[in-house]
Amino acid sequence: MANTIRLGANGPVVSRLSLGCMGMSGMYGPSDRAESIATIHAAIDAGVTLLDTGDFYGMGHNEMLLGEALEGRRDKVQLSVKFGAMRAPGGAFLGVDGRPQAVKNSLAYSLQRLRTDYIDVYRLARLDPQVPIEDTVGAIAELIKAGHVRYVGLSEVGAATVRRAHTAHPVVDLQIEYSLISRGVENSILATLRELGVAMTAYGVLSRGLLSGSTPAPAGDFRAHIPRFSGENIERNREMVAALAAMASEMGITQSQLAIAWVLAKGHDIVPVMGARTRSQLSEALRALDVTLSLGDIARLEEICDASRVAGTRYDASQMRMLDSEK
Repeated sequence: MANTIRLGANGPVVSRLSLGCMGMSGMYGPSDRAESIATIHAAIDAGVTLLDTGDFYGMGHNEMLLGEALEGRRDKVQLSVKFGAMRAPGGAFLGVDGRPQAVKNSLAYSLQRLRTDYIDVYRLARLDPQVPIEDTVGAIAELIKAGHVRYVGLSEVGAATVRRAHTAHPVVDLQIEYSLISRGVENSILATLRELGVAMTAYGVLSRGLLSGSTPAPAGDFRAHIPRFSGENIERNREMVAALAAMASEMGITQSQLAIAWVLAKGHDIVPVMGARTRSQLSEALRALDVTLSLGDIARLEEICDASRVAGTRYDASQMRMLDSEK
């Protein structure tokens, strides 16, 4: 399998896998700064070029971490940055701001924290229902003309919004959750992306560790609020994950590698985002590039992880209401 692809019809050439850095800033409980930086360096050394962050991950912590890690290495990577999600000092999410002036203000701060003079792919984290997507994308287009941004991306929006945004300015990719147990994108969004020549960067490919057998940390782990990890749901889901683990064992690989390989097999226009926080997690995920699945393997996986067996939604009710991609 080739280790690079073009991101959309008119985007940059990027690595076949992307490194998602959110977990390095406390979203899954405490993280080790030195190990985080070592993991970023190891990813770059292994040929991973697309690094994903958000200005609200740790309220700027993640961008500052990346800025430090990329000293002397900025020319080796493409930075994908999400903006617009507003947070209170205690960490609570306060909504989304996609106004043109907010777009430019957010970028100004991101450039400083990331210690760079441009962002490769800039994207609104969630659709702002008060601001037409054309206005938000138009502001990014102005930043592209000024040399501060190179490409427009989108995040968690539906097919109609993708079309509107793409009309305002060519979009290179949509970042959206996609995994064996989160397949809503297949209903209409994926076909729209392919019609328009827009790639997908797929996050949550392990369903936040559920498919790898991970459990939420005792403190500071947002997964404690996700329905799939709570109550009876987690017990039902663990039965499904056990079947996934058994298939992986038969193939001589880990269940994480199997889940990532499935996403890779769904299209050469899909880039899985690995949420590795350590070098060992990174190494395990990268080996998924060497896994080849037959049509029979894919069918078996989709039977094991059939939607009827998945218990709970991918976010809590309040966050699900914020997702244009779910409407």
